Amino acid sequence: MERVRPTLAIGVCYRDPRAALAWLERAFGFETTMVVENADGSIGHSEMCFGRNGLVMVGREWDEFHRSPASIGGVNTQSLHIHLDDHEDLDTHYRRAIEAGARTLREPADQFYGDRAYMVVDPEGHQWSVSRTIKAMTLEEMSKAGGVKVRERLQESR
Repeated sequence: MERVRPTLAIGVCYRDPRAALAWLERAFGFETTMVVENADGSIGHSEMCFGRNGLVMVGREWDEFHRSPASIGGVNTQSLHIHLDDHEDLDTHYRRAIEAGARTLREPADQFYGDRAYMVVDPEGHQWSVSRTIKAMTLEEMSKAGGVKVRERLQESR
């Protein structure tokens, strides 16, 4: 079967990519689709899919600029986001992540923009947010519900 590559994917560094692959499968339901093993048996690169077109590349720490948060005092320069399909239950997904050992940053809650969302930290310190749309809303409805300006584009202020 021919693999269709997404136009955007994320790469995440782990101290122990083999353990990360197993954890991501258990916690979030990702599916490992490729593993590149080095001559010494260590994982040099791997790929996991999620949903219709999600791709996460999981690799090892490989230089001073590619580190797991566990190696740099828990620092994150980004968080990772998973958006569940309509048929998936967010609260069940959250319990699955917690049972796998995720640490809660934000428990599941309805958001003003029409999603239900939670946020957790994986065993090496990567932050993952997960959401599911529970009410489709226009940008105007989001603005009103949240008391903020929600627009399609950034408008220059002068």
